[in-house]
Amino acid sequence: MEKLQGLEEAWLPLVLEYGSQFLLALLTLAVGWWIVGRLVAALNTLMQKRNVEPTLHGFVSSLASIALKVLLLVSVAGMVGIETTSFIAVLGAAGLAVGLALQGSLANFAGGALILFLRPFRAGDYIEAQGVGGTVDSIQIFNTILKTPDNKTVIVPNRSLSNGNIVNYSRQATRRVDVNIGIDYGDDVKQARSILLGLAAADSRVLKDPEAVVWLVSLGDNSVNLSLRMWTKTEDFWGVFWDIQEQAKEAFDAQGITIPFPQRTVHVVKQEAE
Repeated sequence: MEKLQGLEEAWLPLVLEYGSQFLLALLTLAVGWWIVGRLVAALNTLMQKRNVEPTLHGFVSSLASIALKVLLLVSVAGMVGIETTSFIAVLGAAGLAVGLALQGSLANFAGGALILFLRPFRAGDYIEAQGVGGTVDSIQIFNTILKTPDNKTVIVPNRSLSNGNIVNYSRQATRRVDVNIGIDYGDDVKQARSILLGLAAADSRVLKDPEAVVWLVSLGDNSVNLSLRMWTKTEDFWGVFWDIQEQAKEAFDAQGITIPFPQRTVHVVKQEAE
């Protein structure tokens, strides 16, 4: 009995001291976990109101949740007497090693985050960048997927896209269509201009404002070069370009206007044998 009483006297203070710390740590963990959930939910609501790209939305939410929960666990571990200094140092060293090993991937990740946040283009836009062009199929964290007009898939690293020039053909609602065509030096420039303007006026896809114009852009070696410039909706660009070009050829043929092509005259000099 004396031994049991001695053990009770020795352990009871320890149980009371560390038991209260353990219960307080559990309470802190439960409350902290709930607060983290509320903070992440508030962050989700904020990103939805700001129309953040869905891909970035999910990634940022997950990253914030993981980071806050790790901080909470480290804090709780310190409350129950676990030495966290060495643990944090190990995590820092491991993070540095992983960062150096994956610096290329991390650069692509950073580029993807910038693209998703700044949105220089969106899914469905036609862009040219890094020597390739295509319609944006999807924007991922590390890469952007393009589909070319002939249905090839091109995977472009986000690091290159975020640091290079990007031409976005779909950003603006309207585009200017230039149809360049040459006529013979003997043909009437005013007649050719009238035909081209008539083709533009007859096409409902061509906008009235700004109005279509025809400029004489150069006097070439073989032709007088005209440029029909008209505005259309971005989605109608290629249809207008191909149709007007074909109609111009047919109208010029019907009106006797020649579209010249390069020619060369060769004179053969015959030398008599001595």
